[in-house]
Amino acid sequence: MGMLYGRGQEQAAVGALLDGARGGRSGVLVLRGEPGIGKTALLDHAVAAAGDGFRVVRATGVEYEAELPFAGLSLLLAPGLDRLAALPGPQRRALEAAFGLGEGPAGASAGTSTAAPADRLLTGLAVLGLLAELASEQPLLCIVDDVQWLDRASLDALLIAARRLQAEGVALLLALRDAGPTAGAGPTGGAAESLPLAGLPELRLAGLAEADAARLLESRAAPGLTGDVRRRLLAEAAGNPLALTELPVSAERAAGEAAAAPGVLPLTSRLRIAFHGQVTGLPPATQNLLLVAAAEENGDLDVVLTAAAALGAAAEHLTPAEESGLVTVDADRRIAFRHPLLRAAILQRAPLRQRLAVHRAIGEALGDGDRRTWHLALAATAPDAGLADALERAAVRAEARGGHGGAAAYERAARLTPDRDGATRRLVLAAEAATAEGKLAQAEALAERAGARTDSVFVHALLDHVRATAHFWRGSYPAAYRLLLDAAATDIEAPHAARMLLQAFHAAWYAGEEPVVAVLDRLADVLTALPEGDPLTPLARHLPAAVLPALGHPAGPLPAARDTAAAARRAGADTPRDLVQLCGVTLILGRDAETAELAAELVAEARAKGAVGVLPTVQFFLAEAELFHGRHRDAEVTATEALGLARDTGQHQWVSQLSALLACLAALAGDTARVTALTATARTATALTGGPSGGTAPAPGEPWTLWALGLHDLGQGRAADAADRLQALATGPYRHHVSGTRAVPDLVEAVVRLGAPERAAEAYERFARWARAAAVPWAEALRLRCQALLGPDELAETAYRTALDLHDGTHRPFEQARTALLYGEWLRRERRRTDARPQLRAALETFELLGAHPWADRARTELTATGTTAPAPADAPAGVLTALTPQELQIARLAAQGLTNRDIAAQLFLSPRTVGHHLYKAYPKLGITSRTDLATLF
Repeated sequence: MGMLYGRGQEQAAVGALLDGARGGRSGVLVLRGEPGIGKTALLDHAVAAAGDGFRVVRATGVEYEAELPFAGLSLLLAPGLDRLAALPGPQRRALEAAFGLGEGPAGASAGTSTAAPADRLLTGLAVLGLLAELASEQPLLCIVDDVQWLDRASLDALLIAARRLQAEGVALLLALRDAGPTAGAGPTGGAAESLPLAGLPELRLAGLAEADAARLLESRAAPGLTGDVRRRLLAEAAGNPLALTELPVSAERAAGEAAAAPGVLPLTSRLRIAFHGQVTGLPPATQNLLLVAAAEENGDLDVVLTAAAALGAAAEHLTPAEESGLVTVDADRRIAFRHPLLRAAILQRAPLRQRLAVHRAIGEALGDGDRRTWHLALAATAPDAGLADALERAAVRAEARGGHGGAAAYERAARLTPDRDGATRRLVLAAEAATAEGKLAQAEALAERAGARTDSVFVHALLDHVRATAHFWRGSYPAAYRLLLDAAATDIEAPHAARMLLQAFHAAWYAGEEPVVAVLDRLADVLTALPEGDPLTPLARHLPAAVLPALGHPAGPLPAARDTAAAARRAGADTPRDLVQLCGVTLILGRDAETAELAAELVAEARAKGAVGVLPTVQFFLAEAELFHGRHRDAEVTATEALGLARDTGQHQWVSQLSALLACLAALAGDTARVTALTATARTATALTGGPSGGTAPAPGEPWTLWALGLHDLGQGRAADAADRLQALATGPYRHHVSGTRAVPDLVEAVVRLGAPERAAEAYERFARWARAAAVPWAEALRLRCQALLGPDELAETAYRTALDLHDGTHRPFEQARTALLYGEWLRRERRRTDARPQLRAALETFELLGAHPWADRARTELTATGTTAPAPADAPAGVLTALTPQELQIARLAAQGLTNRDIAAQLFLSPRTVGHHLYKAYPKLGITSRTDLATLF
């Protein structure tokens, strides 16, 4: 490794990363900069600085592998394949499938927008586990260069692992070329442009200072270089180390071409020209061999030599390239180029005819497999039915592995398909795959191309489904709802129509009450033609029965959620994915306990199956049910884990929803800073397109955001602000949402404190109708509490007392305590201080146990006003547990049940070392010293 000039700060950052790994801490650093700025040299420095004390794995993204799923990851992690057996079953199977060593994960379904995030996340978690295994005996340095060329599936998985690295002893270095004018000609690799690298620590490399640039040039320049040429090189290089290293090689020729004005070509282009000059002087057979090496993404010497033989090159022709320092061959028989830009230059200088021949030769050298198919496809110049079929099979495998690449494979297969109908079918598959991969613009373009080729009603319905999904993820809910509703009304089979209508219901939920009713009416029509044995039939029956009464419309009897779930399972439903919506709709009519039971069951099932992509949705519904039951800490633990998973999988809708739900919990605790931060996240969670969620439409979490802000205002005594926010929620376009309904009692309390009870009249009447339809004791208790607040005053006590009686046995301590608080306040105002004290004491005790500090302060103030001293906060075990972070609490609970660190890691998708790290952090907070004390504490 050569000496680094002027990179003291950068070397220190790399040194700190390595020191952390030596101490058992993991870390990530992204190096950004223009081509040639020194990223690769800094990576080489990191390897040298790591020394023998580190295990090192390394890979480089290659432009032509960007469409081949998991190509980069398989190269990076090849040294660790012997450790796959140590991973939990679902994760091991996901990684085996990604590397072509086994079948896809259970539950994977090609072409669906819900399967891919699950499998991608599972693969990313498997990468985390494998990195942890590789670091189990000594620290691990993991390096990926030219990330902008890494295939999207590999980068997705690597970034998931990067965000979850904690205490494994892994140092992860990613080098990424900046996009823009200095990035040079050619595509910029789609992956890096759109992937969420934000949030990872980043170091941007600038040009060298003038003195350092001069020292570097002096060390590399030929002795005969004139002063004029030296000055010109320094000016033109502008501190770019690669330019200072490579341009002097042809400096004499550059000096003779003085007519070429400085700056005519971008620096990257001039670097490529310099590389071209170095390659041009080699024998033709060596040039051919280098072109094969540049196009063969794995650098496998045996494959390169086999392919090169078809072009008249042999092993001895590699020698001139090695002697000139252009390439090296390592002990594993892999060819490495001196610089990634050299590889790109070789590829781009070759005529199309030659590149086609090279890809054909590589394909023939590879034998069977997807890599062979891809290279032969890159070489194809005419339709080829057999190759198109092979590409489609590769696309299916890519989807089954949860990797990106299916859309590109289907589209290329369509180009190679001789018959028009077959090509159209593959374009439809490409559009669906692009939707699943989050490439919305590409999906819509493919849908337009496919739609222009056919008059098939069914095909156009499928394409409208693609367009609707794109609209939904951009926040254009009315457009998505209308497309799906119209598509379901066409002459298509009932099962297809039912699936579209279930998705249309999701879009309609955000579009307003009338669209919801319209979807349910259409679903009722389709239900008559839906076969009894279809897994959607029980769900299609349950949906209107759960929703229409809540909106004031008649419906049939509502079966128990567990019965509907059991019927769907018997019919072959894909669980837990097909039952997710059942969890949500069960909340609409107040069946919170049923949601809690079903959601907990589905969470456990998803963990066991490795269907982790569906977890954020199920956990959102579970956290809602836990919150409504007053289990605030449980809700925080559930929602915190779900938020991390949603971020990892790019499920921005649930990032918004979960952030807003956590903001509600923060409001109940009186944590102003968290309320502010979480509501801001909920409103700005970005959609798949990379822009603000929904464009001009509110973010999906807006209803919960309004409730969180209203609750916070109410808890802080800002009745006017609370009334404004809660009225907008309870009477506006979100009034039919779960949060819109449940916020009505808060609105009533706010407007009564404000002295304007008439502002809640409409919302109260609607809530009263909902409570009658729900027919559950706790809902009637809340209605009576509202009635007591709204008057007449002579009926208040009866309403309060009846409400408290109904609260008993409902396991909703927070709402019961609020009713007791309001009753105690009413009694004190009536000058019945003795009667008020028991109510206020009970409320205060509950609020303290729940950590609802604003309400506890209010109860304490009221109790003091009755002429008695409020008791000090109780020193209960729950208070000790509040010192733990949500993740520490989750881990400690599982450890208390007797699970090992490896078992806990498998459940929570962490590494065993991270689990141990959190346990040892938790012990001092809990006042214990060992694992055996946990069972007693919990």
